[in-house]
Amino acid sequence: MSEATDIRTIVVGVDGSEASVEALRQAQRLAVPLSAKVVALACWDVPPVYDGYVAMGIDDFDVRAGEILAETVVKAFGADTPANVETRLVQGHPRHTLIEESRDADLLVLGRRGHGGFGGLLLGSVSSALVAHAHCPVMVVHTPEKR
Repeated sequence: MSEATDIRTIVVGVDGSEASVEALRQAQRLAVPLSAKVVALACWDVPPVYDGYVAMGIDDFDVRAGEILAETVVKAFGADTPANVETRLVQGHPRHTLIEESRDADLLVLGRRGHGGFGGLLLGSVSSALVAHAHCPVMVVHTPEKR
């Protein structure tokens, strides 16, 4: 990538947090002047003790992840999703899935849920892994301050 105009695909990790809503907004702010596509990507997986969840009547992890993805996009953009924004729901752990998705992305944008004080200086495990191992540049967006 030699210039900003080479950015055509921005992948955003979405988990329903306020940080991921802000990450979507920031990605769109970058994408519009570059005529880039924004891919809002949410991950889901079956817990290792899946049988226990089924016995308790807790199932449809993919359905809930899809709902969270849709809700996050609405929080970020309102009822009218911009034409350059697409959503994608992928089965897998976020760390591994986003590292793999970064192979075809020009920029990866992640939200970070800071906890204030010293803890606010640290990145979470997914953000840290992606900053270290992604195949494209990574932008980490902080949760907006409440006013």
